[in-house]
Amino acid sequence: MKAELLYEGKAKQVYRSSTDSEKLVLAYKNDATAFNGKKKESFPGKGRLNNEISSFIFPYLHERGIKSHFVKRLNETEQLVMETEIIPLEIVVRNLATGSITKRLGFEEGSLFESPLIELFYKNDELDDPLINDDHALLLTDVTHKDLREIKVKALEINTVLKEFFQSINLQLVDFKLEFGRLQNGSIVLADEISPDTCRLWDMETGAKMDKDVFRQGTGDLISVYEQILQRLERWV
Repeated sequence: MKAELLYEGKAKQVYRSSTDSEKLVLAYKNDATAFNGKKKESFPGKGRLNNEISSFIFPYLHERGIKSHFVKRLNETEQLVMETEIIPLEIVVRNLATGSITKRLGFEEGSLFESPLIELFYKNDELDDPLINDDHALLLTDVTHKDLREIKVKALEINTVLKEFFQSINLQLVDFKLEFGRLQNGSIVLADEISPDTCRLWDMETGAKMDKDVFRQGTGDLISVYEQILQRLERWV
C-alpha cells in the first residue's frame, strides 16, 4: 500500500501510496517527544494507540461536517489520507489555562476562559515553533486574511464538536493543537492527527491528566493512560 518514504517527523512517517497518487500513508511511530524534541523516548505500542484513537475521532468529525485529510485506517499503525500541502502553522485552541500560557501570561492553572482562546505558532523546529500573530503568519506563510479567518472558524467548530465528544467518555478537553493543509484543489482541510499527543485531556471525575503531559512532566505511564482512552472509546462505540 505504501511506496517511497517522503518525510519523517517526530511522531510519524509519511509515504506515497502505491495505489493512488493523490493519497499518502501515515505510519505512526512509537516515539514520544516533548519540548520541541528536547525530551525523547520510545514506547512500544504508542504508534498503534495514536493511530487507533485518531481513527475514531476523524470519522466522528466527518459525520459532523468537518472535512479532513483522513480516508481510512489501514492497519494498527497506518492510515490512508489525502495528500495535502501542510500550512506551517500550529493552531492551539485553549478552553482552560495550563502549560505555557500560565508561564507566559500569568493565568492561574485550570482557570476557564470565557471564550475559547486561539493562538498561532509557526512550525519551525530551528526556531522552537514560536508564538506568532496574524501579521507574522501572513509574512511567514502563504496564507491570506481569508485563509486565517477560515482556519480560525474551523478550529472553533472542531473545538465545539470535540468538547462534546470527549465529555461523552468523561474527559474534559483542556486544549489542543491542530494543523491544516491544502488539497490539490486548494481547499483547506484539517490534517495531521488528533490524539492524546495533541490534546490535553483531564478526567472529569478525578482531574487526572490523560495525555502526553504524563510524559512531559514524568508523572505517569504514557501507554497505560493512552490505553485507557482507547478503551473508553471502544466502550462508547
